[in-house]
This record gives sequence, C-alpha cells and structure tokens, in this order.
Amino acid sequence: MRATTIHAPGDIRFEEVPDPRIELPTDAIVKVVAGCICGSDLWPYRGENDVTAGATIGHECVGVVEEVGADVRETKVGDFVIVPFCHCDNTCAHCRAGVQSACVNLGMTQSGQGEYARVAQADGSLVATDGMPDERLIPSLLALTDVMATGWHAAVAAGVQPGHTAVVVGDGAVGLSGVLAAAQMGAERVIAMSRHEPRQEIARAFGATDIVAERGKEGEARIADLTDGIGADAVLECVGTDAAMRTAFTVARPGSTVGFVGVPHGVELPVGRMFQKNVGLAGGMAPVRRYLPDLLERVLSGAIDPGRVFDLTLPMAESAEGYRAMDERRAIKVLLQP
Repeated sequence: MRATTIHAPGDIRFEEVPDPRIELPTDAIVKVVAGCICGSDLWPYRGENDVTAGATIGHECVGVVEEVGADVRETKVGDFVIVPFCHCDNTCAHCRAGVQSACVNLGMTQSGQGEYARVAQADGSLVATDGMPDERLIPSLLALTDVMATGWHAAVAAGVQPGHTAVVVGDGAVGLSGVLAAAQMGAERVIAMSRHEPRQEIARAFGATDIVAERGKEGEARIADLTDGIGADAVLECVGTDAAMRTAFTVARPGSTVGFVGVPHGVELPVGRMFQKNVGLAGGMAPVRRYLPDLLERVLSGAIDPGRVFDLTLPMAESAEGYRAMDERRAIKVLLQP
C-alpha cells in the first residue's frame, strides 16, 4: 500500500510500504476513508521527537473494515468504523475504570495517513456507524478519533461544571475542541486564549464567550481582569509546553484543577504554587473509547460539529504539503483523503 512516512525532521514522503496484516486474532484491517495530521505529529516533524527513518506516521482515521481476525465477534467486514488512536480491549481492569488509554493490551494506530491501518483490539476499540455515513459527517467523525475526545478529556479532567468559568490554553484543534467540550458541559464563560483570527472565529462558533489574544504575563493579567482577580474554575491545558503549563496554573483559581492533554515537552510543574493554592493537575492521554458513544451521538444529532477544525483537505499524496501548512500555521488541521 501507499502511506505517509517520515525520514527525518521536515522529510515527509508518501510511498509504498508493506501492507498491514492480521497479526493477532483480535486484529482488524481497516481501509482508510479519511485520515489527518495531528498537532502531535509536528513534534517529530520539527525534530522535537526522535525519528525512525521510513516509519509510517499518522494515528487518526476512519474507514471500512476489510478483514478481521479469528477472535473478532462484534466487528464485521464492511462496517464503517471510527478508529480510536489508542486501541483497547475495553474489558481489562484499567478499561473498566475508564482509562482505556492505559489498557493492558494497548495498541496504537500506526498508518492513519495511509491506505490501510491495523487495529490491534477490534472489538474493544472500533465503534461502527449505522451504515455508510453521509459524506458531510466524515470530518466530524474523524475528529472523534483523537482531537475531539482529547479536548473532551481535558474538560473532564479539569472538572468543568455548569456555571463555571473555564480557560482554554491553546488554539490548535485540541484546544478548539476543548472550547466546544467546556461549552457542552455547561460552562457559563469559556475564555479561549488565541491570537489567530481564523482560530478565534471557530472558538466563538464552538462557544467561547471571550478571546484573549495576549500570551505570557500579559495574557495572564488579562484573564485576571476578566475574572475579577479570582481566576478560572477550570483550566484546559492543550499545548504541552512549559510556558502553556505555567500560564494554566497562573490563571487557575485556588482549589481548581488544570486538565492537561498536551503531550508534555520540557514541562516543569510549579509545585510551590500547586501546594500554596491547592491547585490540582489531572489528565493525560485521552481514553478515546470511553467517550466515543456519547460523542458520536452528539455528532449524529447535530449537537456538535467538531469537523470544523479541518480547514484544509488534501490528497494523501500531498501529505508533505499538509505538514508544511500546519507547521507554518497556514492550516489548523489537515484532512487527508486516499
């Protein structure tokens, strides 16, 4: 098959690679209908993560089941499925506790920007739609494989409640999804930190009541003004940098929680402030399968349209351009079609 591969920082290619195959009886092979580029894919692209030359890249996709292993009972060939980026059996002790991203049989989508992907735990992971969905729904269904579920996890971890003031640090696809999640959970005020007008527009459409364009100390002071010096009842950290984390803790009111889902890079927690102000930290890698049924229902009912985060669609053969567009902030999130 053909798939997107990474060879070195900045070196993305779409080329022939071995087809994925059934390796375990719990596996399924999915023919990809749509994949996309994640903000976390930019870490190796920018040289922040180690790169294995020639490795496939991409962990978000939806598609049609092509083949299943001998032990797969619920998933059927021909099903249109949403593929959580982290695969789980959905039966182990960790899954039953709602932490499917720490499943004892954890797997990860490896070639979501390719023509086919292997799912290591088909019955536990895959969620099928009722027949082939309307093409207009594909972007929103694709968003459920990672970014929408990740933004939702940030809001859950932060403890967003009706009437809260929530601050979202980060205006990438995950941050924008966090805005949507906080609004859906009933936050009375959702403050989105964003200095990019196209992202601000989506944030407002998703339910942001206030936009803070400033960063660092200026942004923190602006949020203090907006909250009468009290701070936020819940903070969603959706970036993963030390600066973003420090801002999150600075704007959090005493007794609140920072929900973090940005993949940490160089983060040092302000433990002194956490102790003095009783500000907690919760979150991590999103247990996508935990949230999928609810989020799917919200998409199908029209309650949410997370696919709006995709502002550029390209053929997979042009995935390198998609990476450049996201790296240069010419695109928020790129949808790729085989």
